[in-house]
Amino acid sequence: MKPVSSHPRATIVVPAFNVAATLRETLAALLAQTFCDFEIIVVDDGSSDATAAIAASYQSDPRVRLIQQRNRGLAGARNTGIHAARAPLIGFCDADDIWERWKLGAHIAHLDASPEVGVSYAGSALIDDAGALLGQTQAPRLSGVDAAHILKRNPIGNGSAAVIRRAVFDAIAYRPAYEKSRDWYFDETFRQSEDIECWMRIALTTDWLFAGVPGLLTRYRISAGGLSAATDRQLASWENMVAKLTPLDPALFAQVAPIARAYQLRYLARRAISDLDAGRARTLVLQSLRQSWRPLFEEPRKTLTTLAATAVLCSAGPSAISALMTAKESRS
Repeated sequence: MKPVSSHPRATIVVPAFNVAATLRETLAALLAQTFCDFEIIVVDDGSSDATAAIAASYQSDPRVRLIQQRNRGLAGARNTGIHAARAPLIGFCDADDIWERWKLGAHIAHLDASPEVGVSYAGSALIDDAGALLGQTQAPRLSGVDAAHILKRNPIGNGSAAVIRRAVFDAIAYRPAYEKSRDWYFDETFRQSEDIECWMRIALTTDWLFAGVPGLLTRYRISAGGLSAATDRQLASWENMVAKLTPLDPALFAQVAPIARAYQLRYLARRAISDLDAGRARTLVLQSLRQSWRPLFEEPRKTLTTLAATAVLCSAGPSAISALMTAKESRS
């Protein structure tokens, strides 16, 4: 068992809601990090399964703390963890994702060497419910990232990919009038798109830079089934994010939002394809093309693959899809 510092270098926040099936694997990977000066805060967000009991069983390791709260959503669980964090660097790992053993150390070294960088992130390999690699990755742009890049392609990728300076969160903190207990960093009114909403506020309102480190350092779990059913909610949440943030830079959003919307619709089409929902995939692909042709010119391989997969799904059915969608995919 590793000793714990009263002033650890890093805090890893683990939002947890009904994740009894995966929490042990997540915590085991975090506790095996090669960089050892950290604490883990598991925020049980009102779970009804054994999540809290499993997290509590890890508190024999002094690096692990459990906080329980009524359900506030993913953003609310992250905010609670940030509020309780003792370290100047804060990472997040959702309770069904897995960090590679060297991930934290890579981000610590990156941030130590780059004082102008506030958000350090890395790529991810996608896994299924059983933890098997899907053959798909999120391999993001690592430098020269600005608000336009985040809006269009969200290079951070997912909520388990980043390690962020506490000073960044201090710079964007706010407290709604009805909030009595703590500040907000992620917007708790969002149940989806809370990540990109936060990244965009950082990019638009602070001078902190975003930059990535090479490698696929997170295993990001994609649950099977129900993906296409969620695309309407995901799109509505993304549109709410755009509407909320447009006043911060109207010119940027006027120029970039249509292209970003096309990318978002293409992403949702791929989710519908994964769920073998031909009708939804076709609708989303057509909406993407109507918004902008830029994804076709900027990322022709991925866009053409999406178009082809949609056509195959609509004409030949689900059995022809798997090889097409996983063949040599190297980008999200």
